[in-house]
Amino acid sequence: MEHSRWKRASERKLAEGHRESAHVEQERQELRLSMALAKVVYDRRTELGLSQTELAARAGLTQAKISRIEGSDTIPTLPLLTKLARGLNASLNIAIDEDDAQVTLTAHEAA
Repeated sequence: MEHSRWKRASERKLAEGHRESAHVEQERQELRLSMALAKVVYDRRTELGLSQTELAARAGLTQAKISRIEGSDTIPTLPLLTKLARGLNASLNIAIDEDDAQVTLTAHEAA
């Protein structure tokens, strides 16, 4: 079945009142959060004109770790997030609510 048909079928089921299991909803929320982090890291890195290797050097991480973060392929620890924020010269803000999670980076002003 092509993806667009699956999506319509899924949306149709949800509109009809079908609910996904709590486990599936939790996994979707975790994936959305991971993807939000990946997007803000990529956006800030490219805004700074850095390669993954350059960001890795600034953050004290490996290029492979930066790639996994930007690809939503890892669950970062708090120490890793701290290094990443420092490397991006920004404050990392994560707001987690019951049904929503948002990730933003606030750039530090140049000295």
